[in-house]
Amino acid sequence: MILLKSKKEIDYIRESCQIVAETLQLLKRYVKPGLTTIELDKIAEDYILSNNARPAFKGYSQAGSFDFPGSICSSIDEEVVHGIPGNRVLKEGEILSIDVGVEKNGYFGDAALTVAVGKISEEKQKLMDVTEKSLYLGIEQAAEGNRFGEVSYAIQTYVESNGFSVVRDLCGHGVGKNLHEDPQIPNYGKKNTGAIIKNGMTFAIEPMINMGSYKVHVAEDGWTVFTADEKPSAHFEHTVAVIDGKAEILTKCG
Repeated sequence: MILLKSKKEIDYIRESCQIVAETLQLLKRYVKPGLTTIELDKIAEDYILSNNARPAFKGYSQAGSFDFPGSICSSIDEEVVHGIPGNRVLKEGEILSIDVGVEKNGYFGDAALTVAVGKISEEKQKLMDVTEKSLYLGIEQAAEGNRFGEVSYAIQTYVESNGFSVVRDLCGHGVGKNLHEDPQIPNYGKKNTGAIIKNGMTFAIEPMINMGSYKVHVAEDGWTVFTADEKPSAHFEHTVAVIDGKAEILTKCG
């Protein structure tokens, strides 16, 4: 069931989302060759806690794997999402997806971005640019009266027209009193399908886009998702609220 939120609830979600956005921008400034992903994780956790909030990913559980140990997901190159922070050192030319979730006052926020580690190839830059643009094209379609299929279709058509592929095993989702709520929002699909979008809905749109095949697999750790062909992947995400007929981005910084 898709829950409609009151103005007060949206304000609580917005507060969590603002901390998410600030955390992502803080981490973006630190990313450079020679840094480890666990160092980024510590920076994120300290900042979130300093805002009287909780890292939503830390201790998150799913069937078949141990509780997630990090405060962020840090996914490098062929790692699509859910990478576990650790002692891996960032190298020049890599791209890093950073995903942050926050819970404050019983409400959640969730967003992600992909950043370059030093100088990257033109192909990787295009992958990042197309992925980010597809997110905003999807958000434009998240208007009252549209169906979620319009969001999915907008993302897929733009991505595939640029020669990249949409991950099909993972999708966007509702956000509110839980980190993951209904609806599920695929990044591929047909127009005039899915639930009707209504004022008061809050959800995360998050295209995960591969340079090669859309196929992925999960690592033995039960969390990290890799591209099947080991080509790079990019990931951008915003939490939005449908207010007065259109989507307002809650995880925008500034």
